[in-house]
Amino acid sequence: MIWVVAQFLVMAGVVVSWYFPPHYDVTALHWAGLAVALTGVALAVWARRTLGRSFTMFPRPKPGAKLVTDGPFALVRHPIYAGGILLFAGCSLAFSPWGLAATLVLALLWAAKARVEERRLAERFPAYAAYRERVRKRLLPFVY
Repeated sequence: MIWVVAQFLVMAGVVVSWYFPPHYDVTALHWAGLAVALTGVALAVWARRTLGRSFTMFPRPKPGAKLVTDGPFALVRHPIYAGGILLFAGCSLAFSPWGLAATLVLALLWAAKARVEERRLAERFPAYAAYRERVRKRLLPFVY
């Protein structure tokens, strides 16, 4: 429960930061930020739909959940978090740079939550170890 509360508090902080100056004029950076944000939304929605009934906000698999390894989960192990980071970073680029610092805090929080989640997935699903070897990156393909 603490993970979910913490992530929503940090997400609210990111959104609030967009209202602090300096604000950008409608420039290429603004439009690039919106493109990054839309990419994040698309990734998160794709991942959420791929998870289906196995989706949960908590870092513990639901009873009856299945290990999902296809779709965006074939690229990174936590595509919903990746999509969220892209969404918040993109909106921060579009509206106010202060949100980038708060988005970094959110990314660090989700990286820590992902580690907890992975321990629990490994306990629940014997195939998780092989999946983790096959899909080496948690959030960003080729990076992390």
